[in-house]
Amino acid sequence: MRIPLWYETRLAVEFLKEGRSQSLLIILGVALGVAVIVFLLALISGLQDNLVERTLGTQAHIKLRAPDEVVRELHAVEGLAVAAQRRNERARRLRSVQNWQAIAAALEDYPQITAVSPLVSGPAFARRGEAFKSVAILGVDPARYARIVPVPERMVSGVFRPTATDIVIGKLLADELGVGVGDRVRLEGTDARAGSFQIAGVFSLGVRDLDERFVFLPIRPAQTLLDLPGGITSIDITVDEIFAAEQLARELDLRYGITAESWMETNAQLLNALRSQSQSTTLIQTFVGVSVAFGIASVLAVSVVQRRREIGILRAMGSTSNQVLVVFLVQGGLVGLVGSAIGSLAGLGMVQLFSWFAERPAEEAFFDVTAGAGLLLGAAALATLTGIVSAYFPARRAALLDPVTAIRDG
Repeated sequence: MRIPLWYETRLAVEFLKEGRSQSLLIILGVALGVAVIVFLLALISGLQDNLVERTLGTQAHIKLRAPDEVVRELHAVEGLAVAAQRRNERARRLRSVQNWQAIAAALEDYPQITAVSPLVSGPAFARRGEAFKSVAILGVDPARYARIVPVPERMVSGVFRPTATDIVIGKLLADELGVGVGDRVRLEGTDARAGSFQIAGVFSLGVRDLDERFVFLPIRPAQTLLDLPGGITSIDITVDEIFAAEQLARELDLRYGITAESWMETNAQLLNALRSQSQSTTLIQTFVGVSVAFGIASVLAVSVVQRRREIGILRAMGSTSNQVLVVFLVQGGLVGLVGSAIGSLAGLGMVQLFSWFAERPAEEAFFDVTAGAGLLLGAAALATLTGIVSAYFPARRAALLDPVTAIRDG
């Protein structure tokens, strides 16, 4: 009749108690490894989330625009007229997305798309007295655009409420023009089209180029200033899974015959940096895991040598080789489990200390660093599994010991 598993567990605990010094050292080693993993994963995850948030917090995940113009030229080759295509390299005029109303309506039905916002954008000049500044005007539906870029949350003064007579401008642009909420600014667009607008609000997106150039107004006045009646220059889209944006952009490009650019294409350097960080994290986890595994295996290997006599007695009393094997596997699992629990607490403490030191007076922290339950459970499971796997070979060696030889030589 098989002895219940609690018997092996009790023996494993007793063996760990007998070699307190060795057990404590290896548990502390596991704890240190887990603490490093938890802290680094939380740190790099927070950094990546911060980079993505700062990048995508001021732009759409996918931007749809009219395809590039192509001009055809005729070339004479041996008496034949041959048409050749090349992209138009001359100064581009603003072109509207064809059938944009139907496309925008169709995009609303995509389950992975969370927001759709038609946009009219183009160059213009802002004038206030003697101050004269080149700007980019953006004609938007305020409610829809706020789901793409949270401008209402970034207002310095006033409100994000562009109307036919009111505009919203960036803080740096307001400073350069010397204006504030309630002041009037003259906008000059295409072909001397111009209008006078009152400033309803001033925003700060945290990006210098945007804060010193962007001017928001409704779609219709923007169409008038840019000589684009009834048209839009792009459709901005956000998706629920940001790293699936490139695949969706390709699908939209093929389906609607328009140019679709994802944030992954326009921010290729950022994407490479994120991938490099993830690879570095994986390498660190691997090296730490291997170090912990060798530590556990070496301690248990020494334990097998030290307990040859006890193992032989257990076998002589009727314990099977599988039961001896389980005893040492349980030892490895317990070391990994206890070490991971201590290491998780230490990792949380390191995360908290970093958050305190990273926070600057009267400013926000550099970025949020948090260790979620999933990270802690994953680290505990990994450490426990590493303990069991690394204990296998010492455990197998113990299980194969001959009882008579073990008692005699022990």
